[in-house]
Formats: sequence, structure tokens, C-alpha cells
Amino acid sequence: MAQGDKAKYTDKQKRKAEHIAESYEARGVPEQEAEARAWATVNKDDGGGKKPGGSGRGKATGHPAAHKGGEASASRTPEQRSASAKKAAATRKANAASA
Repeated sequence: MAQGDKAKYTDKQKRKAEHIAESYEARGVPEQEAEARAWATVNKDDGGGKKPGGSGRGKATGHPAAHKGGEASASRTPEQRSASAKKAAATRKANAASA
């Protein structure tokens, strides 16, 4: 297991870290590295353990890692997104033809 005592983490946080670690391992990341990354993600999402005495108790980050994306597309107009999709489709078609 990653360094440190996990007693201050909730069962949900532990399950979340386990699921994230499994995902990393499925992509070929070594087990210890996967666990370290998983706990780093849980800490970033939740600010640490949530049980009394945990370092992140009561602190909301406002930017959990799981919901970080999507800002770029939200600032583009529908026309810009459509043009980008058409360009991507053309690129895929050209790459498929050359392969």
C-alpha cells in the first residue's frame, strides 16, 4: 500500500483509490506507482482523509480532478466546435486511406 496510514479515509475514498489503481494497472503502470497515483488523485479530489482528524476535513477544493476537463470546449461557439469536428473527421479519413 502507498505510504502513510489510511485510517482517516472513508470507505468510499478507499474504494475510489482501489478502482483508480486498478485502472492504472490495466494500462501497464507498475502496482506501487498505480497506488501512489490513485491516492494522489483521491487527495486532490477530496483534500485528504475525511474522518475526524484528517488533514482535509471540511475543506472543499472546488476543482476535483474528475471534473477538471471541459473548460476549453465550453468557451468555443457551436460553429467552432463543428469546424473542429469536421477537421478531425477529415484527418481520420485521410489517415485511414494512407494506412
